Parts: sequence; C-alpha cells; structure tokens
Amino acid sequence: MERLERSGRWLRAALARGPLRRRLPWLLLAIVVLGSALKDSDLVPDTPLQNKRNPLNVYFVKVAWAWTLWLLLPFITLSTYELGRSKFLYGRTRSALLALRRLGALLVGTAVWYLCTELFIYIENLTGECSLQGKPSQPGQPPRLYASKRECQRDSGVWNGFDISGHCFLLSYCAMMILEELAVLEALAIERGSKLRVVINVLLVSLCSLTMIWVFMFLCTALYFHDFSQKILGVLIGLAAWYGTYRFWYLKPFSPGLPLPNIPLSSKKYSYSR
Repeated sequence: MERLERSGRWLRAALARGPLRRRLPWLLLAIVVLGSALKDSDLVPDTPLQNKRNPLNVYFVKVAWAWTLWLLLPFITLSTYELGRSKFLYGRTRSALLALRRLGALLVGTAVWYLCTELFIYIENLTGECSLQGKPSQPGQPPRLYASKRECQRDSGVWNGFDISGHCFLLSYCAMMILEELAVLEALAIERGSKLRVVINVLLVSLCSLTMIWVFMFLCTALYFHDFSQKILGVLIGLAAWYGTYRFWYLKPFSPGLPLPNIPLSSKKYSYSR
C-alpha cells in the first residue's frame, strides 16, 4: 500500500501538470518522422513486435478505445465528484451533475473514434483495388470488380488502397486524452489513507501504465508498419481531434467542459492556458 502511495505521488508530480501535455504531441510527431526514416532505411531489427499477432497488439491496441474508456470512466466519475464536493463545496446532487457532464467527454471520444475509423475504411475502399494473385479468371467472363477490402479478402485477394494508420490516430488520441483528464489531480486533495485515495491511486497507476503502452506501440507502428504519409496523416488527425475538443470546444459553455471546471483561464494552476 505504501508503494502504491509513493507511485501515486510521483505520477501526480510527473504527469498531472502541463509540460508533458504540451510536449507529447511534438514527441509523437518526431516518433513518426524518425521511425519512418529508420524503416525506409532498413535499419530496424527484426523483433516479435513486427508481427501483428503479438500480444500487445492483439489484447491492447486492437481494443485500445475500450481500455481507455473503461479506465477513464471510474476515474472521471470519482475525481470530478470529489472535486465538486471538496474544491467547490457543491452538494451531492450538483457534484453528481458535474461528474455526469464531464463523462460527456467519453461520449465525444467514442464518436470521434467511430467516425474517424469509418472515414479511414471509406477512404481505403475508395482508393483501392483488388489483386487476386494466383487465381485465374474464368474464360469468357469479365474480371470481377470489388467494391471493398472485405469483399476482396473474402476471395483471398490483396486490397491495395490508401490505408491511413488507425493505430497512429487512436493511440495518439487516447494518450493525449488520458493526460488531459489527469489534470484534475492538480486541484484534487483527498485524505491520505482513505479508500477513495487508494482507488484513485490504483486508477492513476493503471492509466499511466496504459499511456506508456500506447506510446510504446505507437513507436512500434512507426518502425514496422504503414508508409510515412499514412502514419503522419493518422497522427495529425488524432492530434486534431484532441486539440479541437480540449483546446477549443471544451472551453465553451455548452460542452462537457475541462477536467478543472470553473477555474479562470488566467489562473496559474490552469495549465491549459499556458
């Protein structure tokens, strides 16, 4: 338990404040550029991580939004409710409404994930064509035209289209969203030794571990998969989704709001304004 408390204190100091949130977007862009350069130069060694069936990819990245959603759900609920009661002296009903409003950020994130994923699939289907290697066409029959990657793969074909990196998009968006939500820890004070503090620390360590996995797998994607244009477009869309919500829309009255509500933008503690 003491080790958990020490880990929680260290992570609050390292991740809850603004500098890392400002630097991570540039780090992700640098990873794409340098990783792609190493890939194109054939300087990347062979490792199990280049196999799409590696455990981290199958059990984490493939369901990255689910992991992010189910860890942020209790963290946002508990931290926002406690913030409303301790920081702003709200009653239970108003604190619950504040938490419910902030959970709207997860609905927005789910919509962003779904719409962008569907857009990527649409673009790949629109720009691609099917290659049926080793499968001769029937005499007298015109070659079949395939409308989608799924139809092509159903006939054991290879679909060649512009495949925007969904990994680069989703991993960058999830990592930035987690760091933004951890900003609430700047203003959250919970009595040491309380059950709530233990739960918050467990969620904090879990979210930070998840973020490190996302960044590591983002690096693996940059080193082993996709073309540079597909990866840079994916990360730019992910960062644009983060910026458009947390740096623009969530500053407006009719929005889920920021993790630190009702704190003036000029406040020194409000790291979003710096």
